[in-house]
Amino acid sequence: MPESLNLPVWFEIGSLVILTLILVVDLLLVLKRPHIPSAKESTLWVVFYVALALVFALLMLIFADGEHAGQFLAGWLTEYSLSIDNLFVFILIMARFKVPKQLQQEALMVGILIALVLRGIFILLGAELIENFSWIFYIFGAFLIYTAWKQAFSHDDDEESGESALIRYLRRHIAISNDFDGAKVRTVTSAGKKIFTPMLIVFIALGSTDLLFALDSIPAIFGITTSPFIVFTANVFALMGLRQLFFLLGGLLEKLVYLHYGIAFILAFIGFKLVSHALHENELPFINGGQHIEWAPDISTWTSLIVIVASMTVATLASLAAMRAEDRGSPDADEEKSKKDGVSRD
Repeated sequence: MPESLNLPVWFEIGSLVILTLILVVDLLLVLKRPHIPSAKESTLWVVFYVALALVFALLMLIFADGEHAGQFLAGWLTEYSLSIDNLFVFILIMARFKVPKQLQQEALMVGILIALVLRGIFILLGAELIENFSWIFYIFGAFLIYTAWKQAFSHDDDEESGESALIRYLRRHIAISNDFDGAKVRTVTSAGKKIFTPMLIVFIALGSTDLLFALDSIPAIFGITTSPFIVFTANVFALMGLRQLFFLLGGLLEKLVYLHYGIAFILAFIGFKLVSHALHENELPFINGGQHIEWAPDISTWTSLIVIVASMTVATLASLAAMRAEDRGSPDADEEKSKKDGVSRD
């Protein structure tokens, strides 16, 4: 059943209020000053949100205990790594619908707010299922292992970037202009007729995409903690810096060729952990006569944290090494080397 934290009520309420205010301020800044963020600006925002998450983990350590602080860190890192996976598809969506760069901040911000609402609903449903049906961990675990296999060996970017059935239906049944009108979802034609803009389609595409990603991420974090408060705050912190990360990484994501293997390994590991936990708590009569299976490994929160960090580190370093090897073997690199050799001989 969902964990109860020994946190003061004022801390839980205050945390949610402060996080809401930060999101509101972030949204107002985007709406008031639409622009293309520079690398420096994006870096500062990402560092700010990462520092904020670490401060929150420290507060969890002070007001709760080390175990729950570790659960938040592991949950946040898991959701953050899965959110980076979201960015691949967000880039495809922006390119697919030809969203002007100066409007991408607004589109991403609205997409993130939609994601928070959807994930909040999923978290409530997940907590309710866990409380009433302990065997749900078997389903969550099997689903994550399947998702990990698909993540590692299936490449369906084109399918993900394509238009969903809902978007095709909207295009057929409502009037949508060909051009954007700022971040507005409705505009007025020269004839005075009100029609929708492509921004409506972009918002729906971003929201529906995150709905699919939530099917992976919510079961994954419930494999680390069953506290709805930790699950929700970890999701908020993971999503808050996603917009700035989009502009900071940009084309670099496509070059991190081994990143999806790291994410797949994390999903498979957490899936295994969920199945192992389900075996420990087993109540299904057709498995071991409905008795708990004590020999199943009990994986600690700190072990999970180490595995998550190590997986993303190895995947990133391997990708960077592949990038350097590719750069050394590129025609431009050979040409530059020839020029240097010519200068040396002279």
